[in-house]
Amino acid sequence: MTEYGRGYGSEPWHPEDPLYGEQGPYGGQAQQPQWSGRQSAPHPPQQPDPYPQQQYHGGWDGPQGGHVPYDPYGQQQPPVDPYTGASPDYYGTPDAYPPPHPDHLRQQAQQAQQAQQMQQTQEQPRYQPPHPAQQSPQQPEPYYDDGPGDDWRAGPEPREPEPEHAFFADRDEDDESDDPDPGEDGRGGRDRRGKNNKKNKRRSGRACLVVFLLFAGAAGTVGYFGYDFIVSHFGLSPDYEGEGSGDIQVDIPDGSPLSEMAQILQEKGVIKSAGAFTEAAGENAKAQSLQPGTYTLRKKMSGAAAIELMLDPKSRNGLTIREGLRSADVYKLIDQKLHLKAGTTKGVAKSDAKNLGLPSWADDSPKIKDPLEGFLYPSTYSVGGKAKPDAVLKQMVARANQVYQRYDLEGNARKLHLSSPMQLLTVASLTQAEGKYKHDFVKVARVVYNRLKPNNTETYGLLDFDSTVNYAKSQSTLDTGSVDNLRNFNDPYNTYKFKGLPPGPIGNPGEVALKSAIDPAKGNWYYFVSINPEKTLFAETNEEHERNRRIYEKEHGKAK
Repeated sequence: MTEYGRGYGSEPWHPEDPLYGEQGPYGGQAQQPQWSGRQSAPHPPQQPDPYPQQQYHGGWDGPQGGHVPYDPYGQQQPPVDPYTGASPDYYGTPDAYPPPHPDHLRQQAQQAQQAQQMQQTQEQPRYQPPHPAQQSPQQPEPYYDDGPGDDWRAGPEPREPEPEHAFFADRDEDDESDDPDPGEDGRGGRDRRGKNNKKNKRRSGRACLVVFLLFAGAAGTVGYFGYDFIVSHFGLSPDYEGEGSGDIQVDIPDGSPLSEMAQILQEKGVIKSAGAFTEAAGENAKAQSLQPGTYTLRKKMSGAAAIELMLDPKSRNGLTIREGLRSADVYKLIDQKLHLKAGTTKGVAKSDAKNLGLPSWADDSPKIKDPLEGFLYPSTYSVGGKAKPDAVLKQMVARANQVYQRYDLEGNARKLHLSSPMQLLTVASLTQAEGKYKHDFVKVARVVYNRLKPNNTETYGLLDFDSTVNYAKSQSTLDTGSVDNLRNFNDPYNTYKFKGLPPGPIGNPGEVALKSAIDPAKGNWYYFVSINPEKTLFAETNEEHERNRRIYEKEHGKAK
């Protein structure tokens, strides 16, 4: 076998030969040769040469014919002792032994090397490859030849177990020694970046899974509660089916919007929910024309059916009482509606007045012509064909009580220095009767209060209203006669003769007149005359009033 640095003859070893070793401190061969990468079975050590220091003179002269190695510099060098590193002076010592043959020297060097390897093997513990968790990625792992050979350590050994899959591995995420095979960077284990990339991918995958599960749970929660919220707030409201059954009287106050109507109907059991009514109203264009009033409806009606019944005059049998209408006229309307004999309702009102629900402050003075005057509140009422007069009257009185309580007639009467709420209601009835147009009601109410002052020098505490004379005479006309004749008319409602307010209201005032009586305009007016719907002239003196009256006559004279 030919090795690098060794020829076929007896040349000295080449310095690059693996068996040559490093140079010692004295220029000779080192005692410990380098690691060759393959281990051979050691041979038993031979006895050292008994003549290591022997030298000889002259060249290689053996019985086989020695070969003198090539000297590149033209100078022959003596051989070097492989053990001592000394060169024998075979030129100056004639008695020296001849040098050993190069093959013999090589054999001795191999034996010495093997002996040192055995000694190191005995002194040092058997090599064990480091655990993957302890192996540093910067240190290369030693190379092992698993093939057969004469190495005494080449016996069967337990192999490393297969590494567990990264997904199931329960170990430190920062461990970078999972793969014992050398990577592309020449270091033990895989490339650090590749390892980290794989770990980062695993972490990213797990993070994405966690985020997905969180979002899925949140979406499910939001979906569940969001659906419940949308259904309760924006979905179809609970509703009954059909036209309902039975009869029930429902009173809708003035000024009530659709939402308040719906709430009242729900409280009375007419509809199942206020939302059902408002939703049905949104689908019916005529629902905006619904008016406050008392309706005869049925229980457990659908929202749409309730609206249809309230809109249909035939179905709801509506009875409308206009503002300022006197009680006597209301009785006539009820008789006509119920197809009763004329005067039937008037008789019921007179006989059952105390049982119709009048408030405690209602005056029962014998001077009052009708105790129900002022308490049949103007509105639209649902009156069925089988209704009774007293039931209809009770609806109207109850409606009046509701409105009067809302405006606190008792408290406002005290603020205005009136003796009772009945007087405040009377002022409202006078305002309704004397004021021709609602936008003038606040000034008309102020004229009433100014004339009631006992120290006024214009009317001297007299109201002088034709409306009171007409009420006393059960008539309605502008020609009430001369003032002298009116002064002689003996009736407690004749304000031309009796100072102050009449015994009671002269009609059933509406809400605008009531509010004007509670909060009149400020002014010193004692007179007024309406020229046209857009123009009413107010005066503080009688002279000024006479000028305004002539304007009125002129305007109406041209009209004639």
